[in-house]
Formats: sequence, C-alpha cells, structure tokens
Amino acid sequence: MTILAADDQPIVLKSIVYVLKKVGFDVIPAENGQVAIDAFDSNKVDLILIDLNMPLKSGFEVIDYVRNTQKSDVPIMVMSGAGEETTIVDAFSKGANDYISKPVGLNEVVIRVKKLLNIKLMPEDFSNPEKKTVNKNGVGVVIPCYNEEDRLQTDSFAEFLNNNSGYQLCFVNDGSKDDTLGVLNRFKEQYDDIIVYDCAQNGGKAEAVRQGMLHLLKDQSLDFIGFLDADLSTNFADFEDLVGTLSSSNFKLVAGSRIQRVGASILRESSRGIISKTVNFVIRKILGMEFQDTQCGAKVMTRDIVADMFTKPFLTQWIFDVEIFLRMKEHFGAAEAERLICEQPLKRWVHEDGSKLSMKDSFKILGQLFTIAINKK
Repeated sequence: MTILAADDQPIVLKSIVYVLKKVGFDVIPAENGQVAIDAFDSNKVDLILIDLNMPLKSGFEVIDYVRNTQKSDVPIMVMSGAGEETTIVDAFSKGANDYISKPVGLNEVVIRVKKLLNIKLMPEDFSNPEKKTVNKNGVGVVIPCYNEEDRLQTDSFAEFLNNNSGYQLCFVNDGSKDDTLGVLNRFKEQYDDIIVYDCAQNGGKAEAVRQGMLHLLKDQSLDFIGFLDADLSTNFADFEDLVGTLSSSNFKLVAGSRIQRVGASILRESSRGIISKTVNFVIRKILGMEFQDTQCGAKVMTRDIVADMFTKPFLTQWIFDVEIFLRMKEHFGAAEAERLICEQPLKRWVHEDGSKLSMKDSFKILGQLFTIAINKK
C-alpha cells in the first residue's frame, strides 16, 4: 500500500517516511502542498498523511483538491502543530478522516494509519521499540565546542535525537587544539540531524554561537533557533520546556534561569555562586532591566531575533548574552524588550568539573562588562 506523506519540515518528513517504510508501506514524500497534489495526480495513493501549514499550497487546499476537484474518497490524515479546536473541526468539515496534533509519537502515527486502512493490528504494533516523537516545531540548536574531545556527551545527544524528530543540532568546533573536530565528524556520520560547523581559528564562544546561529538561519524549516552548552549543564528536558514556552506564547526569546527555587536541582560551587551574583548585579545595572540570570547557556528564540541580533559580531567573547538583551532593548525599547523576553527557571542545572571558566576568568568578565557599558548607546 502507498502513502503520500507531505510536510514542509525535512526532518519531520524524513522520520515519517522512515517509520512507515519500516513497517512495510511504500511512501511518496512531498515537501509542500503543490508537490503533494502533483504526486496524487500521478500515483495510486491509498492514504494521504498531510501537514496543514505548508508553502505553495496548504494542507487545506490539498484536501479541497482531493475531495472536490478529484472527487476522491482516499483516507486523509492530518498531522499538524495546530491543535486549536476550530482548526481541527475545520479540517474534518473539509474532508479529513483523522487529525493528529503534534507532538506525537511515531508509534501512534503507525497505529492510526493502519486503523484508517483497516489493517488488522498485531501485538507487536503495541510493543514497538520506536520511541521517537514528531515535534510541533522545527528547532535548531547550536552547541559551541572548544577542546571537548574527552568531555562531549555523545551518548546524551544521541539519546535525544533517537527520541525526537524536528531538531537539528549544529556543533560548532571553535578552533579546538585537540581532536574535537574528529569526534564531531565521526558522530555526525551516525545522524542526518547533525551539522558540524568548523571554525579554523578559536574566536571565543560568542563568535562560535553567532556563526552557528546564522548558519541554522539559512534552514527555512526551522521555526526556532537556540543554543546550549556542550557540557549539558542544562539538560534537554529543560531545553524542551523552553521551546514549549516559546511555541505557546508571544515571547520572542526564552532564556533558562538558574534561580534557586523549591524543587529545582541547581548545583554550583559556592565561590562561583558569589562571583555569579556579583556579575548579575552589575549586568542588571548595565541593562536597566531586572533579569535575574542572563548568563545561563540555554536560550531559544524566533528566527527574526536571530536575524536582527546576530548579524553584527559581539564585543565580548563570553558575555554576549548581555549584548543580545541590550540589542533587543535598543531595537524594541526597554518595556517591549522585557515583554518579549521570558526568563524561565530551570529544574536542573549542574556546573560540570572541567568547565573552562576559572575564578580568574570571572574577574575578566567584569572587564568585559565595562567594555559593554562604555559602548552601549
């Protein structure tokens, strides 16, 4: 049996095609609505699995074409990030037979497809080891790496990719002196969802993140782009929470915050904690905005923020986060910037042994803050 699968996010489409082929279906992939219509006209299709928000022709237009122009009763399953009741009802009224709201597990997709095709479900359909989830949005994540050969947690990154589709990980090698680049390239060979961006010379974390963000911005299938420290001091569960907040709100940037609160596991050396509080106090004075923790290495934002805030190089190597907030303040005004930025407490954050930032470096940060202060408009 042949399934026509249409989704404008290549990462999502690839996962759908993979899992449906794995259980024995022939699959015709389509990256937009017009390609889906053309494929429907030139192939015998037993089921259509379609997203709604696609370029050239929307999923609604495809449904209308199949039902009203071609007068076909082929089963149509909608799989969309739009979970509003009005959208779901509208899809059914136009001729959809089933509707799945993202995020959704690939196992559920397979079971629903088989049910629509009246294929008898077997016990193995309910015990499939496939754990991957199709997410609502395409998300790019930059991970800056400098001399991470012995510390890079490839198993943790692999586990995340095995369980999630819709994420593109961009590891930026910042001119490492060890075999970090080799480790990254070998890791990349195992996953299509990994990009390795190599900076021949060490330019510092700020420039590594900036280059990675601009590189991911070229991928139109990514709705949000963010960055995460290579040591995973902020874990993926918390990062997914940041993405969820951004997806379900009017914020343009969601930043992790290591504020101590009940139920959170925030582990940090006491001396570093004192320095951190001092630095945060100075930062608040420079920003003129009451953010508690600008320096957490986990942030995610909309595409327009990346385009507007990352085009120009940053003045500093480590505290570019402050510069991002300042640029947003200058671009939107203080009140609007505070409305568009969400500071979200993390459930877990751990300062890993071997991190590059020393006490001496912490004092250098104060000097970099002075540089920012005298250069701000």
